[in-house]
Amino acid sequence: MKYQWILFDADETLFSFNSFLGLKSMLLKYGINFTLEDYDEFQSINKPLWIAYQNNEIEAKDIQQIRFKKLSEQTGVEPLILNNQLMEEMATLSHPLEGVKSTLDKLYGIINMGIITNGFNALQQKRLMNTQMDKYFDIVVVSEMVGEAKPSSKIFEFAFAKMGSIKKEKILMVGDTLTSDIQGGINVGVDTCWFNHTQSENNTAIIPTYEIKRFSDLIKIVCGKI
Repeated sequence: MKYQWILFDADETLFSFNSFLGLKSMLLKYGINFTLEDYDEFQSINKPLWIAYQNNEIEAKDIQQIRFKKLSEQTGVEPLILNNQLMEEMATLSHPLEGVKSTLDKLYGIINMGIITNGFNALQQKRLMNTQMDKYFDIVVVSEMVGEAKPSSKIFEFAFAKMGSIKKEKILMVGDTLTSDIQGGINVGVDTCWFNHTQSENNTAIIPTYEIKRFSDLIKIVCGKI
């Protein structure tokens, strides 16, 4: 078998992540009808924060605080509490993308698998348990616990330390985002697989080792026909 380990991104690689529905559901409890226009305003603040986080310009707590400032003023609830409540909603709403569970079933027991994701600790284990997918993964590494996000080499090296003695040519990084997942894998010298389920054009200089549009195609890459 070509690889001994697969490291997966989480959001929009393994799981759906509809943050609009999560926010809408959470804010209904406060009597707020959260609209798509409200979401666009939220994302105009949220997205640049995540870019700054990936560039190691701010910390995870800064995202949690700043993006919920306006909603905190509306609800009278502290930003960090609102952030944790959103994570609770997302742990319930997120579900495996098409082909993920059947593919992981086929890979389970014949290759080590882990998650390396940019995000918050509060979400990950609850979501894995809610979806009954925790059994598949030997390690789960979250940027909040490391202090740096993909594509930083630091989060990958943190994962490698948990994986034990393993040659980098035996590791495959799989993710949907070129600038964090694929560039991060390239930065540390492992093969990469771009899960391009949205069939986007690659207009960057970032070249993955593989590109797949269906999650199940990963089986052929990793170990041929099963």
